[in-house]
Amino acid sequence: MKIGDQVRFLNEIGGGRVAGFQGKTIVLVEDEDGFQVPMLMTEVVVVGDEDYGTGHLIEVRSERKEVRDNQDKRSEELEEPEPADKPITFKAKPVERRGGDRLSAYLAFVPMDMKELSQTRFESYLINDSNYYLRYVYMTGENNAWTVRAEGELEPNTKEFIEEFGREDLNTLEHCCVQLMAYKREKPFLLKPTVNAQLNVDTVKFYKLHAFRENDFFEQPALIYTIIENDVQKIKL
Repeated sequence: MKIGDQVRFLNEIGGGRVAGFQGKTIVLVEDEDGFQVPMLMTEVVVVGDEDYGTGHLIEVRSERKEVRDNQDKRSEELEEPEPADKPITFKAKPVERRGGDRLSAYLAFVPMDMKELSQTRFESYLINDSNYYLRYVYMTGENNAWTVRAEGELEPNTKEFIEEFGREDLNTLEHCCVQLMAYKREKPFLLKPTVNAQLNVDTVKFYKLHAFRENDFFEQPALIYTIIENDVQKIKL
């Protein structure tokens, strides 16, 4: 191996012309861009001039571009996302209201089209009108067999959609049960008894316009059953 020889690298892409030596083990390889790269002599091999013709140089440059593109891609994947790209994890705490430390909760049925009461479908909601979180289970029963229709957590002073149903489903809603457990987060609170309220829904009311009344929870009239109000359970076993 002497100055001027064309060499290629054994363990990576590329090669060039021998520009000089450092000691007995290092060769300086000058690439087509004029940069000198120190390499161990054991990691380069002398090649014929034909390997460094135009076709080979194009191939080498293409391979180097692919390596650089892959490195750039990996760098982008490792980069910390910009603040605008980060997922929003902040969640505002529910606002408490005066008088809300007494439990009030309701089961509501709302017509989807009040003008077509004879044909409309309905939506059911659970309403939490208190400063407590409510863990709830909403069930319907037939004889002694119960079916869970919804379960979850109601935030303070909110309402939650339960389900949509039609008149063909009314018979399955006649006997309902709502169980509630009240608590607060990240602050002390007064312990409330668990609520286990069963109610019989009068399905005939779903055919009567006057059964759906103006209320504080919906813009449209609704049929509302009181589960507990001001810490007094209205519907009991």
